[in-house]
Amino acid sequence: MEGYLRISPEVLHADPIKEIGADWMLITAKKKDGSINTMTASWGGMGVLWNKPVAFVFIRPQRYTLEFTEEAEDFSLSFFDASYRPALTLCGRKSGREGDKIAEAGLHPTDFEGVPSFTEAKRVLKVKKLYKDVLKPEGFLDPAIDEKNYPAKDYHIVYVCEILEGFEKER
Repeated sequence: MEGYLRISPEVLHADPIKEIGADWMLITAKKKDGSINTMTASWGGMGVLWNKPVAFVFIRPQRYTLEFTEEAEDFSLSFFDASYRPALTLCGRKSGREGDKIAEAGLHPTDFEGVPSFTEAKRVLKVKKLYKDVLKPEGFLDPAIDEKNYPAKDYHIVYVCEILEGFEKER
């Protein structure tokens, strides 16, 4: 990818608590017909599972991006500098069902080794789905978490994904 350095997941220098929880990321996937959609996420993480570098992400069932991640084998997680906060806010509040939120956010789609992302991203991770499940109310050991986060009982789908490759914008 022009303008980006390829990084092995094992040498990725990231602070997932800050970059996901505070700065947010975009989850972006492509359907077989070539259409793409993205959503802002502030829940997730990175680590090692099954002897692989992994990321885990959560998507509510009503999100349009779920259709895209369901159809795609792999997708991207994209990280941006603070100047893109308004674009990420828009991508989190608007649905792609309602129009072209990507263009409205001022983002420019591009391809990273077969997965969609954006030329504005400072870091892109190409991930491959390994596992999925739906959070279940009986799994909450602290019922207050369920009560606070799921009053509509719209439990997230969790994906555990292998981090296949990383790309960092050249400075």
